[in-house]
Amino acid sequence: MTHGDPNGERALLIGSSGGIGSALQAALTARGTEVIGLSRRDHGLDVTAPESVAEHIGALDGKFDLIFVATGALALQGSEPEKTLKALEPEQFLQQMALNALGPALVLKHARRLLPRDRPATFAALSARVGSIGDNRLGGWYSYRASKAALNQMIRSASVEMARTHRQLACVALHPGTVATPFTADYLGRHPSVAPEEAAQNLLTVLDGLGPEHTGRFFDWAGKEVPW
Repeated sequence: MTHGDPNGERALLIGSSGGIGSALQAALTARGTEVIGLSRRDHGLDVTAPESVAEHIGALDGKFDLIFVATGALALQGSEPEKTLKALEPEQFLQQMALNALGPALVLKHARRLLPRDRPATFAALSARVGSIGDNRLGGWYSYRASKAALNQMIRSASVEMARTHRQLACVALHPGTVATPFTADYLGRHPSVAPEEAAQNLLTVLDGLGPEHTGRFFDWAGKEVPW
């Protein structure tokens, strides 16, 4: 995301009060980037509510070199990821879809006017490796997997459309790895994890290496491409 003078960069961060979001805001600010953060906790932005997204995004002006959507959840209202089809609950499934897939789509719908057409820019959303269909070897986690797969398809489709008007845009999905936040506290198990601050630096390093030739793709925290 280092396009020219870093002191002139602007970033819009959706989900700025979360573990990864707050670490990203701190890291970007430390680099001299002007960061506008929006979150449900601090600003009342509900990415699942069209009117809320329209109001909050509509109040912004100017152009942003980076728009990063760091919202999402693995479990909602005390539910746990499903291990079998027997555990699939329609309400939980639809809530995951609303937050993890529809939310970022609504943000991009209303924020596309904030992305410059005359210089490089990036739109990124936090996805997850478990949303990869090609990489799915364990099954389970139906709602979360499906919602992240839907997000990935949205990113891919949007990249095709946006390339017609924003030729220097990189529209990407990013897998941050396993990050030690309240989001993952009950599911770390034996998986190695990193602190939010390290995850933020990893993601920014990946973003720094992206250009329009990478649009419509899915990358992990190390910059390696993840299969759809």
